[in-house]
Amino acid sequence: MNLANKITVARICLIPLFILSFSQYPQWLADESPFFSFMNQYGINIAIVVFIVASGTDKLDGYIARKYNQITNLGKLLDPLADKLLISVALIMMVQSGMIPSWMAVIIIGREFIITSLRMIASEQGIALAADHFGKIKMVMQVVAIAAILLDNYPFDLLTSIKIDYFLMLIAVGLTVFSGFNYIIRNFKTLRLGSMK
Repeated sequence: MNLANKITVARICLIPLFILSFSQYPQWLADESPFFSFMNQYGINIAIVVFIVASGTDKLDGYIARKYNQITNLGKLLDPLADKLLISVALIMMVQSGMIPSWMAVIIIGREFIITSLRMIASEQGIALAADHFGKIKMVMQVVAIAAILLDNYPFDLLTSIKIDYFLMLIAVGLTVFSGFNYIIRNFKTLRLGSMK
């Protein structure tokens, strides 16, 4: 396994740490254990750091893969999987904590299921559907919006009382929908021609 793939696997391994850090533990457990008491008090801060570090490795593994010619089929499979898992887990945890409404998570996660299904159909026809520019912008916006929500609107709250983090999430949802429709429309003709062969 090359370095780029190892970084991708490390990103996947950070997801359970994010879950453990984000979770709130029962008070009786916190009273019995200094560790769980610490996690209840500072776990969200650890989760924010883990999320930002994990998100940053997405650019790092891609850069290394291209620079050192380490692009592999395993990497092509694991990299988007790691991204989807990280974003999906973060959204689900945020919904459970009441940080965002459930419809936002449903739209973003639903879009990923639809596009992944489309890619699987294309793969069965021997067609490789590459990610497009809007998909990459969407991913960056999702990471920025989730980080802003996790930071509870910091540092924007130092300048204004407006919930900038919520508006960023709305933009991320909008871009998710737009990029999904654009991807489907752009590849519909390719899929149709492939099915006619």
